[in-house]
Amino acid sequence: MATGLESNMTWLNKKLKADQNFDVVYRVIHVGGKNACIYFIDGFCKDELMQKLLQQFMGITAEDMPKDAHEMAKSFVPYVEVDLKDSWEEILYSLMSGVFALFVDGFDKCILIDSRTYPSRGVEEPEKDKVLRGSKDGFVETIVFNTALIRRRIRSTELVMEMMHAGKSSKTDIVLCYMDNRVDHAFLEKIRDRIKHIQVDALTMNQESLAECLYDRKWYNPFPKFKFTERPDTASAQVLEGNIIILVDNSPSVLIMPTSIFDVVEEADDYYFPPITGTYLRLSRFIIAVLTYLMTPTFLLLMKNPDLIPRGFEFIMVRDTVNIPLFWQFLILELAIDGLRLAAVNTPNMLSTPLSVMAALVLGEFSVNSGWFNSEVMLYMAFVAIANYTQSSYELGYALKFMRILNLILTAVFGIWGYVGGIILCILFMFTNRTVSNQSYVYPLFPFNAKQLAKRLFRLRLPGALDPVREEKK
Repeated sequence: MATGLESNMTWLNKKLKADQNFDVVYRVIHVGGKNACIYFIDGFCKDELMQKLLQQFMGITAEDMPKDAHEMAKSFVPYVEVDLKDSWEEILYSLMSGVFALFVDGFDKCILIDSRTYPSRGVEEPEKDKVLRGSKDGFVETIVFNTALIRRRIRSTELVMEMMHAGKSSKTDIVLCYMDNRVDHAFLEKIRDRIKHIQVDALTMNQESLAECLYDRKWYNPFPKFKFTERPDTASAQVLEGNIIILVDNSPSVLIMPTSIFDVVEEADDYYFPPITGTYLRLSRFIIAVLTYLMTPTFLLLMKNPDLIPRGFEFIMVRDTVNIPLFWQFLILELAIDGLRLAAVNTPNMLSTPLSVMAALVLGEFSVNSGWFNSEVMLYMAFVAIANYTQSSYELGYALKFMRILNLILTAVFGIWGYVGGIILCILFMFTNRTVSNQSYVYPLFPFNAKQLAKRLFRLRLPGALDPVREEKK
């Protein structure tokens, strides 16, 4: 950066393409008898604040005019977030992020005033991570608001919010959030180093793009390597447990790492209810997850081998005429359910109710009466489709779906040996999966730790919870 205002403006106007970009605004003013110029991005700065700052700058007399940018920032910039930069790279990054820039003729540094404000929606409960009881706030697309929601819950000096950037063009803001006295510093340094060496043009899909850059091993393993949440209370709890959460600008979700299969299954409702209720909810999710995987392959196996049906369960046999093999019925319905899910996402709200009724009729009564599907197949697939929503993680739901389809194929081709082989493959996928910190994905099941496993399966009392009766006796 030069000291002459004219040369700085010439270089900056060319770099910013000020004559082409309508939202790049600059204005030449007089400050204390010197020429000065302000630069900002329209839509990022607060108009009322800018007006007051301009009044302050234009009111400076030649006698009071400081000799350098440092003195001016101290004496004549009535704002909290002020910085001085002389590097064009840092100035351009700040300016394109929405920071107000002031250049004064003869000053060798630019005065940066962080008066930006981003368009954002209100803090409200996320659509996906809803709870029956508990706080109703959620993360938004503005990273500063998200860090404030965590700071509000953890008022400790050990809480660290470390800012980083990634993407040559996007220069996306990334925040590493952790407790300095609880985090694994070796793992933290590993994550920090990976983010520094990300060689991408932009994090187009925000946290998903970042996740793919951080974990590049065994892409074929469908089980989730990260846990995503839009709830500040869940994120804060993970930070207090010594984990790292990563916040990405423009994303209402945060990444939690390291993450095991038990972390993915956990939900906030487990802790917003008494221990016995929380334990029931958690165990229910585990059992339902197993059932969603085994339901249709087991039914297909029993239909192919009626002699395996236990006594008293003969009623599960298909009584109607089977026009299409059961295996193909299951595959068609697996695809149809995803089609309905995609249609529901893209359906306008005013049409969602009539289309839901139409889909229920077509895929329900009409599809059975027409002979395409058998009622038993429809029943089991309906259970699987609904049970998938007991998991808060989309990734885990689709992982179970892929494993279920693989088991269906193996069972249809190889019978009982294919069924057993499919289960073994699913277990191998889970046991060979590794977290980002290269730890076991199924710990504390393997390596086995009975005490930690009990904590994972059962919702115990919070550590340090006092027994009032015992306290009175003391």
